[in-house]
Amino acid sequence: TILPAIILLFIAFPSLRLLYLLDEINEPLVTLKTIGHQWYWSYEYSDFMNIEFDSYMIPTNELNINNFRLLDVDNRVILPMNSQIRILVTAADVIHSWTIPAFGVKVDGTPGRLNQTNFFINRPGLFYGQCSEICGANHSFMPIVIESIPTNFFIKWIMNYSNSLDDWKQVMGL
Repeated sequence: TILPAIILLFIAFPSLRLLYLLDEINEPLVTLKTIGHQWYWSYEYSDFMNIEFDSYMIPTNELNINNFRLLDVDNRVILPMNSQIRILVTAADVIHSWTIPAFGVKVDGTPGRLNQTNFFINRPGLFYGQCSEICGANHSFMPIVIESIPTNFFIKWIMNYSNSLDDWKQVMGL
């Protein structure tokens, strides 16, 4: 009975090391902070000029022919493909769960706690998800849309978005 225990120990130690390394985040290109609210998401690209925006579901009466009902949002999250992404998730009010099934990512957002995970987007396109925690009456109206684009287009988008924010702040006298 001692021999099987020793064999299990030889298997367990390398496995524990691999499990630990699985959650290690190595030099992400982008860090996205996500804050769940009742009943919308806020996003912050803190790596670039502190870009922040809210993302609400598009109401049915404002949908275009190419929008998905109950899935499309007014402000999509833009992320570069072929790069490591770190996401930090929290909540402002109640427990939420930021979920993108196509990436295999589900992170709980808890008020007062910052959870993180990482993922890698290997193809361009639109990826849909939504809150997977029952968080109140309008829980089913918290969609998530991520648009994955090539890195050079992402850098141009960040520069344009940052410049338009600076122009807006100058006009508003901020």
